[in-house]
Amino acid sequence: MELISKLLSVPVPRYTSYPTAPNFHAGINATQYGEWLECLPIDKPLSLYFHIPFCDTLCWFCGCHTTVVNGYAPVREYRALLLEEIGLVAAALKKRQTVCHIHWGGGSPTILTADDITRLSDQTRGYFDVLPDVDFAIEIDPRGLSDASVNAFKAAGVTRASLGLQDCDPVVQRAINRVQSDEETTYAVDLLRGAGIASLNLDIVYGLPHQTLASWEKTLRFALRLNPDRFAVFGYAHVPLFKKHQALIPKEALPDVDLRFRLAELARQVLCGHGYVAVGLDHFAKPHDTLARAAANGTVSRNFQGYTTDSASTLIGMGASAIGSLPQGYIQNVTSVPTYRDAIIAGELPVARGVALTDEDRMRRDIIEHLMCNLTVDLDAVASQHCRSAQKFSKEIEALMPLAQCGAVTMSGTVITVTPSWRSAVRLACAAFDQYLPQQQSLHSIAV
Repeated sequence: MELISKLLSVPVPRYTSYPTAPNFHAGINATQYGEWLECLPIDKPLSLYFHIPFCDTLCWFCGCHTTVVNGYAPVREYRALLLEEIGLVAAALKKRQTVCHIHWGGGSPTILTADDITRLSDQTRGYFDVLPDVDFAIEIDPRGLSDASVNAFKAAGVTRASLGLQDCDPVVQRAINRVQSDEETTYAVDLLRGAGIASLNLDIVYGLPHQTLASWEKTLRFALRLNPDRFAVFGYAHVPLFKKHQALIPKEALPDVDLRFRLAELARQVLCGHGYVAVGLDHFAKPHDTLARAAANGTVSRNFQGYTTDSASTLIGMGASAIGSLPQGYIQNVTSVPTYRDAIIAGELPVARGVALTDEDRMRRDIIEHLMCNLTVDLDAVASQHCRSAQKFSKEIEALMPLAQCGAVTMSGTVITVTPSWRSAVRLACAAFDQYLPQQQSLHSIAV
């Protein structure tokens, strides 16, 4: 058990991209991004992500780019800027593009008024051809969700809602400054379903202060009663060095690495025991759900919003701090709203940094995505697709030996497989193929 605890305590990335965000640099600027956009093929649909960086209150566990606002004026001003950025991106594309997937995240997109929800949706459709069967997902804060907002989301074409539940225990909620009654969550679920937004996802978080196996099981049981189509079961990343407000959470109240692993495993056992299909590291879906079907046929993808059925090769991120993924590489917008405002007013794409992909990056990204999405990868098959040989991975195979010794992975020829009961540690297997990690280990949270 000592070896297992030591392994699980290693800091590793979440691998929502490869190379990961710490490798982004200022050498990728607005000019480079504009050139990338202009080169996008017209015959392949895009995905769009919009970031709304505002909340009514600050949850102390939060790792997102967001700001607490006391009035609506900053949100209204930001919405106007976001509408301008849509026009700037569309102009850089040169040709009108088709959109197959839309995601609004935050922060809390539910902070938008019904009118502004409509304005943002209308502007998007004014510049892009949104497909009739678009997958349109929205992140929901159940606290204070109104009929007007839900009706506006439905009218905008939202097809799926992801509700933040986190944990039901009042002690845990107070410790993370996220007090949310079961009644509020249930009411939000009923509102959404009543409006016809029937595809629901619940986000819950393990590793929070004062969590126990007993309290966590109560959260899981309550969540199951809401009968969502999907669950996202995230491990809390305690990185107060980068997110100063997380220092408000006493470190001694956090579960240790052994308990974190047991909390993750309990979630897997309970959810799978109720018929949900495990997908990748931390998602679960009903067998009929498109995510479960994609997992069954090996077509699940992973991006900055988590696991997805979205197969688009381009994700355009808009808003402060938003990250985009293009065939040429990754870009990230400036994180500061005032700096974002300055760029938009100047008529410039608000890019802060990014990274261009090398052929080596693309091969390693494919390996990591196979592991993250399918828990298995055939190194020889991937290497062959990139005109390489799997023999080059001898060091990586050696790095995986401690995981093999404790049963976390199996290796048969060039096939690497993560043991299903160890899925919460899959990032450790991915880390063996991350050629940038040794220089940036301290920037990440622990593996489980």
